[in-house]
Parts: sequence; C-alpha cells; structure tokens
Amino acid sequence: MRARLLPLTAASAFGLLALTGCVANTPADSARAALTVDSSTDACTVSAQDAPAGTLSFSITNSGDQVTEFYLLAEDGLRIVGEAENIGPGLTRDLVVQLAEGEYVTACKPGMTGDGIGKAGFTVTASDQVVAVDDDLQAQIETANVNYASYVRDQVAQLVTGTDTFAAAYVAGDFDTARGLYASTRSHWERVETVAESFGDLDPQLDLREADLEEGQDWTGWHAIEKDLWPADAEPGFAAYPAEERQRLAGLLVQDTATLNEKVQTLSFTLSQQTNGAIGLLDEVATGKVTGEEEFWSHTDLWDFQANVDGAAVLYAGVRDILVAKDAALADSLDAEFAALQTLLDAQRVGDGFTLYTDLSPEEIKALADQVNALGEPLNQLTSTLVL
Repeated sequence: MRARLLPLTAASAFGLLALTGCVANTPADSARAALTVDSSTDACTVSAQDAPAGTLSFSITNSGDQVTEFYLLAEDGLRIVGEAENIGPGLTRDLVVQLAEGEYVTACKPGMTGDGIGKAGFTVTASDQVVAVDDDLQAQIETANVNYASYVRDQVAQLVTGTDTFAAAYVAGDFDTARGLYASTRSHWERVETVAESFGDLDPQLDLREADLEEGQDWTGWHAIEKDLWPADAEPGFAAYPAEERQRLAGLLVQDTATLNEKVQTLSFTLSQQTNGAIGLLDEVATGKVTGEEEFWSHTDLWDFQANVDGAAVLYAGVRDILVAKDAALADSLDAEFAALQTLLDAQRVGDGFTLYTDLSPEEIKALADQVNALGEPLNQLTSTLVL
C-alpha cells in the first residue's frame, strides 16, 4: 500500500545558503538598492523580483487593516534571512540586508499568524559590489543567532495555526480531514523539536509516546490523538475515545501549543545552542524516526524524519559561512552528507507526502539509517569546531 497524499508545507533545506546580515531601520546610503513592498490584506507586492548583490533596502508599507510582517527567506522557504515585524496599518518600516548572489523568497504575514501570503521568488544577481558577510566574527554569530530565533518563532506560529485547524476537525468528527492534517502540521513541531524540549513538561504534554508513559501519567498530546485517528492499527479491543475525551485532548493540545508560542517569543540563542540543536535533531531521527517508533499508528514517520532534517539543515546553513572560514573540509563533508540523505528521502516522496513507514523495505530502512549515521559523524564535530 502506498501513502495517502498529505500536504507538506515547505521544501527541504539543503541548498548551500549564504549567511547574510540584516539591520532594520538603517539610514539609506548611495550604494544601496532600494525596493518597496506593499503588504495588503490579501497580497504582498514587491516592486521588483530581482536586484544586484550587495546591500538592499526594502521599504515595507502596510496598506491592510491588520498588523503585518515581511519576511525575506532563503531559497528553501524555511530559513529567515531578514524580517520586519509589527508593522501597523498605514505604517512603513525598512529592512536592510546584505545579500550574496542567489535565489530567495519574499512573503508577508497579515495578522502575524499562519504561513504567510504572497510568497514569491526573489533573485539576487551578480554585481561588481564586493559582498562580504562580515569581517567581524561576533557579528556573524549574532546574525545567525537572531535569524534562528526568528525561524523558531515562525515555525511555532505556523504550528499554532495548523493545530487549531486540526483540533477543530478532530472534535467535529471530521477524521479524514484531521488525518490529512496530522503529519503536515506536526512538521512545524519536528523542525524545532529540540527547542520545544527545553520547556520542561510541555514536551511530554505535547509529544509523549504511549511506550514512554509512566504509571499513572496522564497521556495527552499528538500521539494520544493519533491512536484514536488510526484505530485499525491499535491493539485488539481498542475502544475509540468518547466525545468528551476527544474534546479534552484537543483542548489541551491547542492550549499547550499556545503556551509554547508564548515562550518562544523571548527566546535567544548562542552559537553552541544552535550547533547542538542541529546535532540533537539528527539524534531524534536516529532514535525514533528511522526506527518507525515515533508514528506508531499513522506510520507517517518520514514526514517527521524530513522535518527533523529540515531543522538541522536550517541550523547548519545559518552557521555554514562561519564554518567555512574555520574548517572548509568539514563544511564540504557536511554539504555532501546532507545532500546524500536528502536524495534518499526524495526517493520516498509520493506527491506532496511520503511513503508510509510500513511500506519501506528493509533495504530502504537500512540505507536511511546508514546515511543518518554518515551525516552524524561530521555533524557531531560542528560544536567543537566552531565554539572551542
């Protein structure tokens, strides 16, 4: 049996992305390419779809009736290169970035929720202007830290929106819709899972597996609902939850996700937290996703696998230019191993989703496990190389 086609909301993050610096509300200079952005209720209109490499200034005007945000994303549509936040109706804010030649994505987010609107490609072409990331290492590190904090907030905001929709369908008894939303919504969680795990009880409340339950522990979260949505894969004699229990579980899922969103608003990161986060996400793949233990009833482990790797790749991409200056050979090795793992995952794609874990052959599972190990070896050197 092949996988049912579930939506996947973002591409993988394996392009070799240039680190960029961003500064909001910086005075204009003569060497800067100036662009305008109109963020309305239903559109995000950028004055041009390309600009020469160097310093670019985006002047963002909110012509809508909600507070909005403007995002400049890397080509993968995941990593945040720069953002202008909290732009009230009728207001204008500037975003100034240094961009190397390459492909990027622009988007606006009216209401500051959801996955944004008006996403469009933006090309930075070659130019005579010398584009340096930043000669000051600390400034590069700070840029990477700030951009990753923005990425985490964005992923959790999308998790909130998706969880609300998923929970509403589940409570309403629209199980086909809920099953269709399950894996793609959880991808936002899986991309930043190691950050979520830092908030104590929130992680088990949202993501505890039945096999890890302690005696007398209340089982809540995604996997408790997963079992109810795929009863045919549960143990013999499993009884579907009554309506009151579904209401309780959905309510707690929404509530705990909202709490997570509140907590990430003030997060900041260090370089070691980023590099260790990348290592931790790959560990999540090795200990749960590649074994098929995470999604015990839905068998959507490859969606989680991809999302964990997405998150690790975003973290790596944010510090890659710093690594190249310190150990170019290690960067080359990581580039190659990330790409090889993505090739294996891409081979399991079915439409916008993936093969169910139960449909993988033993040889396919072994190949994925071996490549996770191959990536893990150089990735485990990342923190010591950059921080020590």
